[in-house]
Amino acid sequence: MVRPHVLLLPAPAQGHVIPATELGQRLVKQGAKVTVINTEATHKVITTNWLENDGCEDLMQMVSIPDGLEPWEDRNELGKLMESMEKSMPTKLEQLIETILTNKMTTKSHVLLLIFGWHWLYKLQRRWK
Repeated sequence: MVRPHVLLLPAPAQGHVIPATELGQRLVKQGAKVTVINTEATHKVITTNWLENDGCEDLMQMVSIPDGLEPWEDRNELGKLMESMEKSMPTKLEQLIETILTNKMTTKSHVLLLIFGWHWLYKLQRRWK
């Protein structure tokens, strides 16, 4: 049986990442496979502090893509971060989605991409309709 595969892409901001992760856990309990996609900086914080995943390890994975900033650059400068992400993340996200779609257990009809707050990524979402 092919499970639906949900890709969650929360904004790297307070109030977005944890609810997306919790949504992912609930979707797993309903039988979906879930991939939560964060920026590398957010991924590091989340995976360091994510002690309990409620038995979701087989069907829920956390992955990261670069935000385009150098490690020493300040991610609290929201304008700079958003501009960098808009330039660098679409290509990396597209590559990640293509990798997921090459999995023999996943088909386009079974993938749902949920984007939280990224207006510039909606065109990417429409590509796989």
